[in-house]
Amino acid sequence: MDRLRFQSFGSGSSGNCYFIGNASTGLLIDAGIGVRTIRKNLRNLGLDFENIWGVFVTHDHADHIKAIGPVGEKHLVPVYSTRKVHEGIQRSYAVTEKLYSSKKYIEKGETIQVGEFKVTAFPVSHDATDSVGYTVEYKGKRFTFATDIGFIDDIAASHLELADYMVLEANYDEQMLRQGPYPVHLQNRIIADTGHLSNEQAGIFLAKNYNKRLKHVFLCHLSRENNLPEVAYTTVQYHLEEQEIVVGKDLELVTLDRLNPSELYIF
Repeated sequence: MDRLRFQSFGSGSSGNCYFIGNASTGLLIDAGIGVRTIRKNLRNLGLDFENIWGVFVTHDHADHIKAIGPVGEKHLVPVYSTRKVHEGIQRSYAVTEKLYSSKKYIEKGETIQVGEFKVTAFPVSHDATDSVGYTVEYKGKRFTFATDIGFIDDIAASHLELADYMVLEANYDEQMLRQGPYPVHLQNRIIADTGHLSNEQAGIFLAKNYNKRLKHVFLCHLSRENNLPEVAYTTVQYHLEEQEIVVGKDLELVTLDRLNPSELYIF
């Protein structure tokens, strides 16, 4: 059986892009890094854009859509998102090449079949035009993406609780944020329910909602100014181990690098 594969190409405010697939085909979640960098990373996996069934966009902020124009129009990869996200993409200053033939509309709560993958979009709380997370199902395994999520509501929780693998935001450490360089209005935007998820919030959620089927948690979108990989890791680990969930035994915990590709994970 061709096993599920995952690699982060970049995760953070400088640009977000994730590959999920198998040895011969796959999907991208967001395209917020340079198109040449995406192609280089795909080629390192033995793939190219012609092997990608679609790119699924979470929302219309620049760090998630910067390369969406050339990926969709030049490289002919279908671009899936909600109607509101597509409208936001067309308005965005970050997208110099607009989408036409590559545009595909999806609805939140609807499951679509794309190649060998079933993809379901679900609403998340973030201050973009419209924001979604995605659950990708492949051969009975579920991989859920929840990046840029101010808080986890019941719908998002229902997807995360059934995941075998997940990408979950751990954007900031609250003490670092409050003592850091950001002005108060920006701090308040980040902490708000339409902002970002903290290390503490991610850890508390995981500890409270752990399911034995969950094997890997990838902490994503770590802030350059208001977080450190070791702080995110140890905060989440603390909350898990308080509930006797042992990292390295019960599940694997990984912090994703902001600028560099992760290792390739084959499940």
